[in-house]
Amino acid sequence: MPTVTAAVPDAPVLTGLAPVIARHTRLVVLGSFPGVASLAAQQYYAHPRNHFWPILSALWGIDLASLPYAARLAEVRARGLGVWDVYAACRRIGSLDTAIEAPQLNDLARLKRSAPQLQAIAHNGGESARAMRVTRSLGVTVVRLPSTSPANASWSFERKLAAWHEAFVQHGVA
Repeated sequence: MPTVTAAVPDAPVLTGLAPVIARHTRLVVLGSFPGVASLAAQQYYAHPRNHFWPILSALWGIDLASLPYAARLAEVRARGLGVWDVYAACRRIGSLDTAIEAPQLNDLARLKRSAPQLQAIAHNGGESARAMRVTRSLGVTVVRLPSTSPANASWSFERKLAAWHEAFVQHGVA
């Protein structure tokens, strides 16, 4: 996990977003921590080049980007998907995961209490996957998916979609 360094001593302490979880959630996608655009909008995956909403749109055959954010979240919940982040708070300047300092883990054990039908956790990218030792202790399937971030330019949209499709089908949320 990242540690506090003198590199960004004046970085602000940022607080993440509330979880999007329902009692019938079967699969939770865990990001690392919201980027600048997401924090400003108070919306998960708000950066216009992030592939999260386009991937869900392709998987579900719905133009989620055209829906108001509340309607997108309602669709996510209705389909048994949850969204949250590994970190509750951190220090960071900018949006890159590599700039995260002094991260504070969310209460990930809360997932099992909030979603008793939980079958799996999918980590959205490498920084989120650093918490796999914690999520594996919850007794559900844990997978690492390619990051939907625009910073993950080495994976094409189609390649990301194929990996996400597999995980979503396996857990009944495709």
